[in-house]
Amino acid sequence: FLLDESDTVGLPIKFIPPDTGSYHCQILLKSPCDVRVYEIECVVSKDQVDAELEFLTPAYQSVIQNIPISNTSSVDWKLEAKLEGEGFYGPPVINVGVGETALYPLTFNPAAEN
Repeated sequence: FLLDESDTVGLPIKFIPPDTGSYHCQILLKSPCDVRVYEIECVVSKDQVDAELEFLTPAYQSVIQNIPISNTSSVDWKLEAKLEGEGFYGPPVINVGVGETALYPLTFNPAAEN
């Protein structure tokens, strides 16, 4: 048989996570003739934030900026880097374990103007 809106009941849930990470819970619903357990997992990540880096170096000399990336979640991270702009280089992938801080070595190697 098919359920329509008259056969459903909304169950409002309010969740306020204290920090990023993975949160698990069980919801137990009981009636005289039925028992149901719902497993819920919420994965919380921070909003995307734009960042700005300023490089100061003598003309035509390379500079490396080590960018710290802290993993405060409960899972290991495998991050892929997409660099845009001429003269910027760095590893395409960086792994950051749970509770660790890794340094991403962003290099700027300016090209001489012709």
